[in-house]
Amino acid sequence: MCGIVGLHLRNPELYPRLGELLTGMLCEMQDRGADSAGIAVYGHHEWAPAGRCTVSLIDEGLDAGEVGAALTTALGDRVHAAHVGGVVLAHAEASPTALMAAVRTAYPDVLVGGFGEDLAVLKGVGTPRALAERWGLASAGGWQGVGHTRMATESAVTPAGAHPYAVGPGECLVHNGSFSNHATIRRELRAAGVTFDSENDTEVGAHFVAQQLAAGKDVASALTELTRTFDGFYTLLVSDRDSFAVVRDAIACKPAVIAETGDWVAMASEYRALAHLPGIASARIWEPEPEVIYAWTRAAVPA
Repeated sequence: MCGIVGLHLRNPELYPRLGELLTGMLCEMQDRGADSAGIAVYGHHEWAPAGRCTVSLIDEGLDAGEVGAALTTALGDRVHAAHVGGVVLAHAEASPTALMAAVRTAYPDVLVGGFGEDLAVLKGVGTPRALAERWGLASAGGWQGVGHTRMATESAVTPAGAHPYAVGPGECLVHNGSFSNHATIRRELRAAGVTFDSENDTEVGAHFVAQQLAAGKDVASALTELTRTFDGFYTLLVSDRDSFAVVRDAIACKPAVIAETGDWVAMASEYRALAHLPGIASARIWEPEPEVIYAWTRAAVPA
C-alpha cells in the first residue's frame, strides 16, 4: 500500500520545527506500510551543512571516523563524517560529482542513499516510528522534507528497497503505487549506462526523472514525460533543494491530498497526516487532479 508525505515550508520561523512536523506526518502513515521507511531533509545545519555537499551511506557497519579519513584520502580534501542511526553522513567542500567519485573509489559496494547540497537522506528497515526516534528526526530543522512508509511489493525488504530514491544530485522521489512497464524501461536505462541498487520499480522512475533533469528539463517537464512513458497507477512526490512537485496517474487510483497556507505546502497519502499542521483549519485543501503537475519553488515565495 505505502504512504508518502512531504512538507515545503515557506515561513522561516517554522524551519526549526520541520523535523517535528515531518515526524508527525510520517508516523501517521505507518499503517500504510511498516516494513521500512525513509526521509529526505533539506537545510538541516548539522546533517547537511550549508556550502557543503553531503552524501548518505546506508550501512550500519561503517565507522564514521574511518569514512571521513578514507574519503579525505580519495578526494584529496577534508571530509567530515557523522553517524546518524545506521546512516553515515559525509560532508565536503566539493562538488557532488567529486564527492561521489571519492565514495565509489573508497566504498564501491556501499549503498548510497542520496547526495547533494543541503540534502540528507536517511532510510532503513523498521517501522517509521522506530526509525524516526532512532534518527532524532523530531529535533531536526530545515525548510523541506519528504518521507515514505513502505509495504514491499516489488522488491525485498532491505534498505536498498526503501524510499526515497535520490539518484541525482539533490533530487528525491517517493512513490505510492506500481509501474507496470518498469522492467522495459529499466532495460533501456541500463543500455544507456544506468546502474541500479534494487529491483524496486520506484528506482526506475527516479533514474528516469534524473535523466530528464540532467538533460536540462525542469521538474514539471520531467514529470510530464514520465506520465507519457510509464504505465500503472501512482502518486509521485519529487523534490530538490528548491522545489517540490506532485503528480498522479491518468485515473488517479492512489490517494493523495494537498494542503496549502501562506506558511507551508504539504501533501500526504491521507488527510490524517496533515491534521496536526499549524493553521490546517484555514488551509486550502484539495485532491490533485489526474496527470496535473503541481509544483512549488522557494524562489516563488519571499523569505
